Amino acid sequence: MSKKTVVIGSNSFSGSNFVSFALEKGEEVIGISRSQEPNDVFLPYKKLKSSNFLFHQLDLNHDIDKIVEIIRAFRPDYVVNFAAQAMVAQSWKYPEHWFQTNTVAMIKLHDKLRRCDFLKKYVHISTPEVYGSCSSVIRENTSYNPSTPYAASRAAADMSLKTFFDMYEFPVVFTRAANVYGAGQQLYRIIPRTILYFLTGRKLQLHGGGKSVRSFIHIRDVADATLKAARSAPGGEIFHFSTLNNITVRSLVEMIADAMNVSFEDNVEIVEDRPGKDSAYLLDASKAKKVLGWKDKISLEAGIKETISWVKDNLETLKKQPLEYKHKA
Repeated sequence: MSKKTVVIGSNSFSGSNFVSFALEKGEEVIGISRSQEPNDVFLPYKKLKSSNFLFHQLDLNHDIDKIVEIIRAFRPDYVVNFAAQAMVAQSWKYPEHWFQTNTVAMIKLHDKLRRCDFLKKYVHISTPEVYGSCSSVIRENTSYNPSTPYAASRAAADMSLKTFFDMYEFPVVFTRAANVYGAGQQLYRIIPRTILYFLTGRKLQLHGGGKSVRSFIHIRDVADATLKAARSAPGGEIFHFSTLNNITVRSLVEMIADAMNVSFEDNVEIVEDRPGKDSAYLLDASKAKKVLGWKDKISLEAGIKETISWVKDNLETLKKQPLEYKHKA
């Protein structure tokens, strides 16, 4: 018998890939996002042409009652929530928008979902930004130390959810992934942006010289981990999804340049860093490997090669898509 899943934020890169992964596993899925579905090139589940997927365009800030009505009618086993007002640098300009979406709207949603007794698991997709910059590899019990409005708004929702677990035994599980990437990612993200710029002769701006350290993890590995968390993780637990391969953003861009046989020096310019940018996120994922039986499988080299192919195969379409993040209140 197939499982039922509601994916909130299904138009996002992570959300759309999770939808695709869940459909491939035979699940029935309802997707909910505040924007209409983007170009098919960004939605991997479109290739499946599955009759087990239904999309609703609804906004957490305005349509919570309708969202909950759909959930109650569908009676899913799992709700997986990828929705968030994202982007770190922009959160300084309108911090109230980030807190409205990431904290206030989330708390309203959670207060209604806790009354859905059919729900086996609510997977809350959090972020390592809540920890602030990491000087060493950290585990899930690390204290929060957010350094931006975005990170603070996400931490506030996480802390509220912890009280719901403690008071109501709301079946929440938290996940925090390293930097995700892969085919279909938004063009303002570093890997697809770099590839597109190198192909079209535009010079890439490398903020702060690319000194920040990150672990880049393929989105299929994260989708696999997320589904495992939904199906088998104990309530109230936090899980990190990351690789052991930590790399500076500069080295990442150099790797892409080498893979594409272009000159790093000729195609990159160094600019000042973005405000409040954390220098490193270093996550220990051993708990997910032990408890969920998960492990990352796709190497960074293989994932970059796949993403380069995606950009090349869809170059004319991608040239017409937005290159910058567009803020919506």
